[in-house]
Amino acid sequence: MIEIGLGSVQSWECDVMGHMNVQFYVARVGDSLPALALALGLGPSQCRALDAELVPVDQHIRFLRELRPGEPFAIFGGVLACDGDRLRLYQEMRNTLTGAVAASFITVAALVDGERRFGLPLPEAVKARAAALAEALPEHGRPRGLTLDPPRPRPDWAEADRLGMLLTQQAAVGPQECDWRGLMVTRAVIARVADSIPNMVAKTRGADRSVENAGGAALEYRLIYHATPRQGDVLALRAGIKSIGAKAFIWGHWLFDRESGAAVATTEAVAVTFDLATRKSLALGETMRQSLGRFLVPGLSV
Repeated sequence: MIEIGLGSVQSWECDVMGHMNVQFYVARVGDSLPALALALGLGPSQCRALDAELVPVDQHIRFLRELRPGEPFAIFGGVLACDGDRLRLYQEMRNTLTGAVAASFITVAALVDGERRFGLPLPEAVKARAAALAEALPEHGRPRGLTLDPPRPRPDWAEADRLGMLLTQQAAVGPQECDWRGLMVTRAVIARVADSIPNMVAKTRGADRSVENAGGAALEYRLIYHATPRQGDVLALRAGIKSIGAKAFIWGHWLFDRESGAAVATTEAVAVTFDLATRKSLALGETMRQSLGRFLVPGLSV
């Protein structure tokens, strides 16, 4: 893999759990994608000339270690496969001092028109360079609690109603969620999921996350990006439980455009509760299991 990014964790990137929030893992890895594209022959000037952009359409993430304020990190990347006009990329964030991997990303990326967002063919020169950057997927980057099965058909609001999925977050797309074109960035999708967690906890368990001694963390995510919302669009998030294990459970989240009723993204996440002092995961108590069980949605998926 080649080095495509360097940085350090800022205090404003960390949440109430004391570690880097999931949206900023996605943001920092997203910021490194143009450097990987440059290595593939899709530099910024060429993309501007084509009015094109390399964007994620399907993304799998494993969060392996916490990143705390001030920690330096490096991002490395390579190509797992080139399938027609889509690239299957691999990126990972490593602690600069220890080399320990903090997060891994498998991203299916497509070249799209900058304004209308329809797919464009990959230049043959890019495909040739992709072969030169080919890497095998390391064991720590492989899915563990989730699968990379083909995504389900794009859902709509009515289906979420039929399944009884909870409404957990709703707001118009703000300028802070958008790029210079006024198009919503991928970071903002997982940010909305993170923002919804206190309402999910309140609605499923009747608990106040702000005063609990235990926290929560995501171990793994998969995100399917169906469309690109624009500034001012009204988006709403619906959620349900996919499965419950001894320590971990899987949430499904569908993000909808409220005007059209169509999903703009579907996600699922493996989550745990953990002790804020020891930073260790906790077994799910029977009361919590029963509370979560009321919101099980059979067959829920991305």
